[in-house]
Amino acid sequence: MLLQDLEKLFQDKVDREVKIEPKDWMPDAYRKTNLRQISQHAHSEIVGMLPEGNWITRAPSLKRKAILLAKVQDEGGHGLYLYSAAETLGMSRDEMINDLHSGKAKYSSIFNYPALTWADMGAIGWLVDGAAILNQVMLCRTSYGPYARAMVRICKEESFHQRQGFETLLVLSRGTTEQKPCARMPLTAGGGQA
Repeated sequence: MLLQDLEKLFQDKVDREVKIEPKDWMPDAYRKTNLRQISQHAHSEIVGMLPEGNWITRAPSLKRKAILLAKVQDEGGHGLYLYSAAETLGMSRDEMINDLHSGKAKYSSIFNYPALTWADMGAIGWLVDGAAILNQVMLCRTSYGPYARAMVRICKEESFHQRQGFETLLVLSRGTTEQKPCARMPLTAGGGQA
């Protein structure tokens, strides 16, 4: 089959919203773009675990520790789903991790900012995960099948993370005199425990 015929068949599938699967022919640029996007997304999920993991032992209650543990577990799973989807495009997980460590691959820069207070953890859950949902829901309909299927589960779990963050800030906003200002200015104010 000629290259132009393969390209036409590929484009026809995309136009009809038929998922492209790993064994399907795809243009090199499509494969490369998906690899870059999916690996960056996977790296962001894994690096995004770090602020939460840092707070597990310092969370203000057993309930909050359990919620944070569940969130960290979810984020690790998201990274694994996405690394698996990227591997179907022909790049090994070791290659992706090496690219991350060397600086060749990127992740979301929001995770470079410190989470110094418990209110920061609430803000990350509510605002960062909320923004992720807005950006990621559309990926449930992306043309690459393994990525689209991974995103369905990821988006459901991110909704839990957003609600958890909102609830943390809500409790702070109704808390003690010291806690209330933390809910108004997380990421800058001093602390609060909810």
